[in-house]
Amino acid sequence: MDHIPTFIAAKHGKEEIRYPHPALADILKETYGVIVYQEQVLFIVQALAGYSLGQADIFRKAMGKKIPGVMQQESRNFKAGARKRGFSSKVTDEVFALIEPFAGYAFNKAHAFSYALIAYQTAYLKANYPAEYMTAFLITNADQPEKVAGAVAECRRLGISVLPPDVNHSQVNFGIEKGDDTAVAIRFGLTAIKNVGPGAIQPIVAERDEGGEFKSIEDLCRRSDLRGVNRRVMESLIKAGAMDCLGERGTLLNSVSRVLALAQREQHLRETGQSTMFDLWGDVTPLPMPSLDLPEVEISTKEKIGWEKELMGVYMSENPLSSFASIKPPEGTTLCGQIDADMVGKDIIVAGMVTGVNELFTRDRRPFASVILEDLDGHIEIMVWNRVYEKTGELWQEGNTLLVRGKVRIRDDKVQLYCDSVDRYQPEETVSRVAEKPVVAEDTSAGVAPARSQRLVISVIQTDDEQSDIARLYQLISTVKEFPGTDEVSLSVNINGSITNMKLPDVTTNYCAELRERLVELLGEEGLRLESMAGE
Repeated sequence: MDHIPTFIAAKHGKEEIRYPHPALADILKETYGVIVYQEQVLFIVQALAGYSLGQADIFRKAMGKKIPGVMQQESRNFKAGARKRGFSSKVTDEVFALIEPFAGYAFNKAHAFSYALIAYQTAYLKANYPAEYMTAFLITNADQPEKVAGAVAECRRLGISVLPPDVNHSQVNFGIEKGDDTAVAIRFGLTAIKNVGPGAIQPIVAERDEGGEFKSIEDLCRRSDLRGVNRRVMESLIKAGAMDCLGERGTLLNSVSRVLALAQREQHLRETGQSTMFDLWGDVTPLPMPSLDLPEVEISTKEKIGWEKELMGVYMSENPLSSFASIKPPEGTTLCGQIDADMVGKDIIVAGMVTGVNELFTRDRRPFASVILEDLDGHIEIMVWNRVYEKTGELWQEGNTLLVRGKVRIRDDKVQLYCDSVDRYQPEETVSRVAEKPVVAEDTSAGVAPARSQRLVISVIQTDDEQSDIARLYQLISTVKEFPGTDEVSLSVNINGSITNMKLPDVTTNYCAELRERLVELLGEEGLRLESMAGE
């Protein structure tokens, strides 16, 4: 990514195309002097160091594993081969420095071109046909609530209205509608509602398109083939608001059994060729069906939006965070939906509502929590480790609006925020309250504050499962590397009662509360020890 600005500038003639050496001009000419394709790595190694293409690919794979010892050996082999072919140390060092970070991430040309072409096409479509593009995106991802929620938020950012599901207007999938003011909007598809499939919906949509909108729930039961609509489907349609045009949600939901019974009766009459006295009038003098006379039941707004979130992944009738829309976020805060992998390692502050809490336990049964914090732009998972959670547990309740300060991390390919401090969010307050007076301050009394001249000793016990032991060791080292610093790291390995101590070469860390929580989760309290290195 560091080379993208160079590529763009050279492509548009704003910068001269530069090659590390004239011998590489033919290889890098089509990409303006920047290494882009996997094949270019192979050709460069072949041209400079005399490798065969087979040897070059072995070199590339070895480099991709990022194992220090292997990389050092490959570096020596490459530079020795280049010197034999008359290239200077300066050139070989420069070229190797270009290849080293690239070798493990490059796509071959066919893949890179295909991805780039799709990126160009979709960017063009989104820029020029935003409603059509977003509708297609929603149809493709209708069964993934998180992607639907993100797409709806993007539609709102683009100024495209997203209308709620409605049996009188929705199609089977998401569709485009034009309002009275000719403004384009996207209508929620009926099958995008959880538990609702096309087999149940297609007959309803077909009847509506042929015979016109349904006037009442009785009209729907009389005209439509509802054999595919069981109790679960009917309840989901009602709860999601798709039946709001036919009656109040609470009223319909309270009488689902009566509605389904009427639908079955009407279906039986159609199948047996029987008519009611109302059918005898034909189209000359249409009469309404007798009303089911359903008892009215009121449902709270909180229940309604809770159902919408559960069944569609988004709030449609009212967003509980709508009060945020008129409030300027505190200076320095980041929107939840803007947090991505590019922000890993950064300290940020977010404001939002708690919409999900999952309390978990470390191996030694100490509680911590995974919390979903949401704002109008999206949501983020927040890891509240034990040291913070013990002091702030009462704040992490669904519905609470919080101001959270923490560090962005990636864990299992998911972007998360590790909480350092938290406070209730009051819109009139500024971000300084959390920054200056956090509920949880750094606790140095437990000996876990970052410090110089200290060594982290990780104790592991060898088991009979060699593969599991290796996997756990890699996970430990990977976790330690997520927190770069100056503290030494040593392993203490217990093999059948015999202890072997070893320093991990080229691995240092910054021992802090977050790292401690992560390691305790993997090893337990007994697996960690911090030693002072003063005087060594």
